[in-house]
Amino acid sequence: MADTWTADLWFDPSCPYTRVTARWLMEATQVRPISVRWRVMSLAVLNEGREDDPEGDPEGYLWIPARICAAVQVEHGHEALGRFYDALWASRESGGSYDPVAGFAEVLAHAGLPAELARVGTSDAYDGALRASHAEGYGLVGGDIGSPVLAATAPDGRRAAALFGPVISQVPRGEDAGRLWDGAVLVAGTPGFHTVKGPPQAEISGPT
Repeated sequence: MADTWTADLWFDPSCPYTRVTARWLMEATQVRPISVRWRVMSLAVLNEGREDDPEGDPEGYLWIPARICAAVQVEHGHEALGRFYDALWASRESGGSYDPVAGFAEVLAHAGLPAELARVGTSDAYDGALRASHAEGYGLVGGDIGSPVLAATAPDGRRAAALFGPVISQVPRGEDAGRLWDGAVLVAGTPGFHTVKGPPQAEISGPT
């Protein structure tokens, strides 16, 4: 539709706070004319080369779902990536398997995608695509950020705002979700805007 905004959300699929942001964004689409375009980024890529390990992932598990997301994005598009992301978290919330191949194959099948893409998670076949998608999102904001990155494009095609976050611990519903969208776009789209930060992160409230 002519009056629809586009929200590009770059997400690391393993980040629970990012999942809350994604759920909020879908709530916002119910009260604002927003079309969501799902894109992958990677905390593993972001933290590559650091001496410390802020994600506590010495085995490199975070690479696996991010690589599969990159393959889905390349081979099946942004809408399919959103389906896979939903199926991944539905599986986690129901106690699904974390096997690096079989578990993800089941998630892919539930999302209507080829189960064989699960093998991508333990290879570097789509690392170039993962890094490129990550760089695109990170490049909009840069600096000391994490996941997610949100970019808002106005109906006239103008990039109106880009920001890290919003990082939230509970999902706003209804008009509250719409107001958060309005405020995020307003603040991040203000000329000269750089950063804003709220209280320390709280524990996630409710299902992600």
